[in-house]
Amino acid sequence: MFVDRVRILARGGHGGRGGLSFFRAKHNAEGGPDGGNGGKGGDVVLEVNPHLNNLVHLKYSPHQYAEDGRPGNRKQQTGRSGKTHLVEVPAGTVVREIPIEDTGEERIEGNLQAMPEAWEDLPVVADLTEPGQRHVLTAGGQGGLGNLAFKSSVNQAPRKHQPGQPGEQGEFELVLKSIADVGLVGFPNAGKSTLLSKLSHAHPKIASYPFTTLTPQIGVMENPAGERLTIADIPGLIEGAHEGVGLGHEFLRHVERCRLLLHVIDLAGTDGREPLADYRQLRREISLYQEELSQRPFLILANKMDQPASAEKLATFRAAVDQPVLEISAREETGLEALRQELFTRLLPTPTS
Repeated sequence: MFVDRVRILARGGHGGRGGLSFFRAKHNAEGGPDGGNGGKGGDVVLEVNPHLNNLVHLKYSPHQYAEDGRPGNRKQQTGRSGKTHLVEVPAGTVVREIPIEDTGEERIEGNLQAMPEAWEDLPVVADLTEPGQRHVLTAGGQGGLGNLAFKSSVNQAPRKHQPGQPGEQGEFELVLKSIADVGLVGFPNAGKSTLLSKLSHAHPKIASYPFTTLTPQIGVMENPAGERLTIADIPGLIEGAHEGVGLGHEFLRHVERCRLLLHVIDLAGTDGREPLADYRQLRREISLYQEELSQRPFLILANKMDQPASAEKLATFRAAVDQPVLEISAREETGLEALRQELFTRLLPTPTS
């Protein structure tokens, strides 16, 4: 199962209470306060694990609580701090905090899976992109002071001590936005999965029916020098995707981080589609979803050039798009070496002399 969006409730550990005790010994009849301070509550910390590719492990564990601090003890002993609760997430995880009007536990848990209507309007808490990157989601509460801390010249035997402070608590939406150098975009059956399998060592599901790819697939392309580029095959979109129709945003948000987009066009017109109409609709959906994304560099790939119908439509398509068009056949692997060279030329840093 691929899960790229979850809601969790996180809570830092409660600080331990301060100790209330008095020293007792034969050699010290006067005694005195010796209650130690309580330990700090544990933090809930997010950490990027490069070996994860989705959030399925959090779907069934939405409550993430850190350990409470231990109370202070006699003989001025400070209580043990609560352990940090580490929550691993994949690279590309965006965290937004959901405002809590009523902080009651019952209300929070009862609405755990409800998704906010305007998710993009919620404040961003963290954007985790680098392996090993950490973010303290909810801090643990400070431990309370023991009665020793309240001893003074006018109060030699204080009985005052503090309870620990509660840890921070909140509801958070975690959404994964795939991180890749290149994003393959196109309509169903355009041949994106086949292209990914030929350019990299990825093994996406390939079949002759729409929506074969239901989740983003990541592959790695390597040149003879050992330099690598990552390629993401995104689930095919349909008209109205920017409004959530079909796979909708489940497709579009995964191309936001790509440095270059490859528009894969079925030039043979499989399933009765018109290549030029597909290209124009593709550009429109991207622009309506996010204007900045429409300004991202892109290449047009005229796929399925091994079929006779493609050759008949190529000249008309080239003239209409007024953009460079690379001719390929992912199935027959023609034109792919030129595509590889183009991608490495565009995306790898230019050597300095």
